[in-house]
Amino acid sequence: MPKTLEFLFDFGSPASYLAYKAMPAIVERTGARIDYVPVLLGGVFKDTGNASPATIPAKGRWMNADLARWAARRGTVFNRNPHFPINTLHLMRGAAGLKDDARFAAYLQAVFEAMWADPRNLGDPAEMAPVLARAGVSPDEFLGFQSDEAVKARLKADTEAAVARGMFGAPTFFVDGELYFGQDRLDFVEEALRA
Repeated sequence: MPKTLEFLFDFGSPASYLAYKAMPAIVERTGARIDYVPVLLGGVFKDTGNASPATIPAKGRWMNADLARWAARRGTVFNRNPHFPINTLHLMRGAAGLKDDARFAAYLQAVFEAMWADPRNLGDPAEMAPVLARAGVSPDEFLGFQSDEAVKARLKADTEAAVARGMFGAPTFFVDGELYFGQDRLDFVEEALRA
């Protein structure tokens, strides 16, 4: 019986994007079901005392080069977003609001690609409108997610639950309750899915 891979992500994480792009091949090879779980990485960092690698200049430079190497190895289009860092709260609330909606997959694809493949300033409502249109989401509906108490509560609860389970950065994966961190650990994730 195929296993479930929980994929905890934030659109602001370039490593989450690379992992996201690797998911179709993993599903094809393992038959796994992917449960995409939007979390707020800033909340994870705050609750764990962790910080973005970009806050440490040498680590940020290394990570930029490493991400480019991984993208090239996998044949993934990856372009640094010149507007990075972007506060992703509105993007993650959009994901939380659409989690059980048929448009969720289209929203993930549109936002990840606008963040890391064809970089846009997703903090600018004018830049968001065509991204939302690609996902079939109206700007008014997206705006509604920002003030919807149920959406806000879901994102907060999912973030807190992730930290309680050991999440400290993104992407984080769970297979059979075991935590795996980083897009460069997908070989271990795939082994766990096959076990």
